[in-house]
Amino acid sequence: MESYENLLGDAYKKIKPITSSKNFERFEIPNVEINIVGNKTYITNYFQIASYIRRTPENLCKFISKELAAFCKIEGDRLMINRKIPSLKVNEKIALYVKTYVICQECKKPDTELIKQDGFTFIHCLACGAKHSLGKS
Repeated sequence: MESYENLLGDAYKKIKPITSSKNFERFEIPNVEINIVGNKTYITNYFQIASYIRRTPENLCKFISKELAAFCKIEGDRLMINRKIPSLKVNEKIALYVKTYVICQECKKPDTELIKQDGFTFIHCLACGAKHSLGKS
């Protein structure tokens, strides 16, 4: 019978070595592209952002509208905000949305989905299986 140290050494030889964390892709939200026309702000890459974070454009629009206290409406392939808002502020609100509704609290990965059950909304992580309540819908 082999010793524990020999078995452990054989096991380490068979597994894939851990690479540096610098090689992992980072989840970075695209910055908004804004056009201000009169007193309205248009996000021209809105659908690209919603697609990247894998959430419905309507859900993101509702959040942005509440956070910025301004009427928002999807017009064609862009989002219209009925106020002049700098891109920095919009980027902050989208980052807050991602932190709250996209990133898993356990494993910190963006591989999640929103699930509605019994009047509550849950964030379910597809990577680690964690499920957290976001409150009443």
